Amino acid sequence: MGHDPGHASPVPPRSQRGEFTVATDHYRWLDDGRLECTVCPRACRLNEGQRGLCFVRARQGDELVLTSYGRSSGFCVDPIEKKPLNHFLPGTPVLSFGTAGCNLACRFCQNWESSKSRQIETLSANASPQRLALEAHRLGCASIAFTYNDPTIFLEYAIDTAIACRERGIKSVAVSAGYMNAAPRAELYAHMDAANIDLKGFTESFYKKVALGSLASVLETLEYLRHETNVWLEITTLLIEGYNDADAEVAAQCAWIADRLGPDVPLHFSAFHPDFKMRHVRPTSAATLLRARTIALGEGLRFVYTGNVHEAASSSTYCPGCQSLVIERDWHVIGAYAVSDSGACLRCGYELPGVFAGPAGSWGARRLPVRFS
Repeated sequence: MGHDPGHASPVPPRSQRGEFTVATDHYRWLDDGRLECTVCPRACRLNEGQRGLCFVRARQGDELVLTSYGRSSGFCVDPIEKKPLNHFLPGTPVLSFGTAGCNLACRFCQNWESSKSRQIETLSANASPQRLALEAHRLGCASIAFTYNDPTIFLEYAIDTAIACRERGIKSVAVSAGYMNAAPRAELYAHMDAANIDLKGFTESFYKKVALGSLASVLETLEYLRHETNVWLEITTLLIEGYNDADAEVAAQCAWIADRLGPDVPLHFSAFHPDFKMRHVRPTSAATLLRARTIALGEGLRFVYTGNVHEAASSSTYCPGCQSLVIERDWHVIGAYAVSDSGACLRCGYELPGVFAGPAGSWGARRLPVRFS
């Protein structure tokens, strides 16, 4: 029985250690005098003045602090489908923002300008949790997304923002790689309504060599979200030809999802484009994504999508009950929509899994940068 994210308990006010710095709880002392960060399995061990690999969590004196509280690399209103979330408040706008740094080191990172930043100047925009909630409400956003890098490393800022947003009826979305430890994971997701977890591949060797992380930790997060919370879950895998797109690996991943998470968890196969330290690798073709989608459907998954390519048919939702098209999507724009306000197929009554609250929104594919004064 999962918790109800709509009734998460407020956290106490943060202890400020500077204008954008707050004290944190997730660390422990080591016998040699260093502090070990316990937010993620990386377990950075820090002497005075040192920062973790994520860059934004640092040791100051006898405690670990977050140095990016209230600071962002920018704000933008996106379609919720861009997160990507296809079964969560379709067609609605979401206020998206991130900070600097990341606790993984993916060689293919598509947001490396912010996630791999080691310059605090990257955080050029400031906004308190209360201000973010106010602006999201003013802009008519149904939700707010912690994205671009990973809310794992700025979880205190994300939690406080989620609490402020909930007071205004705005839901919260985590777009994350899922690479975190149990206690901070439970603390963060007690305040989230939906999550898209980036499952980067399905072998430990891929995670070790290309992402500098661990597959097992991510699988633990996926099972936790699916079985111990009511957080709506979708999964994205960025396919890179020659690295994580082998038929056997895709089939193993999809079989695991079907068996351990269930066939109703939506899976998005997204196309890689050359970036960061993998500019020599060719872009992923639509054919590769469609082949992976066919494998996933063959393993029993019911909702499999493609992204970063223009393939309207494989971006749309089909009813498992009557096989009819129920949500048509074309570059994040919703066309035909045959779903009731509660998420039932209008043709056969099949209840689609997800979060549906009224008719689809009409935000479309617009991307609206937001500048806070």
